[in-house]
Amino acid sequence: MLTSFFSNSRPINFIIVAVYILIFYLFANVSTLLSSNLWVILQEVGMLLILVLSVFLLNFISGRNELTGRNAYKSILFAGFLCMFAAAMQNNDVILANLFLLLALRRILSFRSQRDTVKKIFDATLWVGVASLFYFWSILFLFVVYFGILVHVGHRFKNWLVPLVAILTLLSLVTCFDLLITDTFYTLTDWTQASNFDFENYRDTGLLIPAAFLFALTAWSTFFYMLIIQKASANAKASLFLILLCAGVALTVAVLAPTKNGSELMFFFAPLAIIVTNYFQHMNDKWFKEILFVTIILLPGLLLLLF
Repeated sequence: MLTSFFSNSRPINFIIVAVYILIFYLFANVSTLLSSNLWVILQEVGMLLILVLSVFLLNFISGRNELTGRNAYKSILFAGFLCMFAAAMQNNDVILANLFLLLALRRILSFRSQRDTVKKIFDATLWVGVASLFYFWSILFLFVVYFGILVHVGHRFKNWLVPLVAILTLLSLVTCFDLLITDTFYTLTDWTQASNFDFENYRDTGLLIPAAFLFALTAWSTFFYMLIIQKASANAKASLFLILLCAGVALTVAVLAPTKNGSELMFFFAPLAIIVTNYFQHMNDKWFKEILFVTIILLPGLLLLLF
């Protein structure tokens, strides 16, 4: 059974996940790869490597902070969610922003050790800020930074000011870079993106089916995830709830996103993979778990054949 195969964290599991992403990435970007010059092709190869790196980073974050058991579920789930939306694999800005947000999440979860707190808050905020340079609305993940401060290190007032210093530092560096390269100031209009509340694209069956499946899975697994949080230790509760907050912020980003083509859901895949992994770990119905797991893995291929 597939669930048994991915219930362990072994090198072969991650090789399979990497190949799985490679196959769907090539299908999503085949026209670009065949009609572009060498530089563009190298960029696409770089984006593929970043996607694979994101999987390894997600696995590291999850294992290091005990968000899930030591298995490959979250890796293959993240890959499955990603491959359902070809637009997510075609949007380089979203891929880069997602990597930087994972780096930020790694630092936020480490707040609980209460060592080098100022440095970790600065780093986490800086990564969120860098992500926002590629995809502006990812700046909303600053709420996750402040939640981490609140539950772990909120007793010191200076910790609340560190994110402001980090953002100002980033903007100063970007402005200096712009002045050196283009001899112009980096302005607010260069940074921000307008919101778009037109969901017309979601009427398209190829986008509606995976989106509906994803949100149904979210509603189902989140109910059980909340039960898991209630039973967790006090220290683990904060980290598990932080993942739930990440999912909520990611959905808010998707609602505010300037383009609605499925790529705006990219930031939702990692927290959802952790939530669903916890559901799989505590599910007793083996056959239902197997059917659900196989559906997630095969749905991208089915969508590719049909649409």
